[in-house]
Amino acid sequence: MINFIRTVLKMPWPWLVWLALLIAANGAMPLLFIGSQEGRMVILAGMVGAAIQGYIFRSKGFVRLLGIGHLPWVPLVPWLWSRFLQVHGDGLFRYWLLSVVVLNTLSLIIDAVDVARYLSGDKESTIE
Repeated sequence: MINFIRTVLKMPWPWLVWLALLIAANGAMPLLFIGSQEGRMVILAGMVGAAIQGYIFRSKGFVRLLGIGHLPWVPLVPWLWSRFLQVHGDGLFRYWLLSVVVLNTLSLIIDAVDVARYLSGDKESTIE
């Protein structure tokens, strides 16, 4: 885990900002909503994803294949969107749901491109 974090910190700052947003939306904010099913599911998806990414990092290094770790978001995002549509008002919970849906959808698009690049032969570490 320490090696993974050290490697992540070598990323260019725009990617670090992006990661900070993902961590805030998927790691910190759900703790405020731990009493909700949505909060617990986001935390669970994060834990499963972290385990997948940890395995990939240990076996392959910091490669584009790490995007596979976000596979738990594939069913999570549409479910959270359906939950967002059912929540009325303008409270923090609703804004959080929308932020997770938007950020995770964008991340899944980036992940799909990265995994496709890996599978087409771009297997070098993405961090020097």
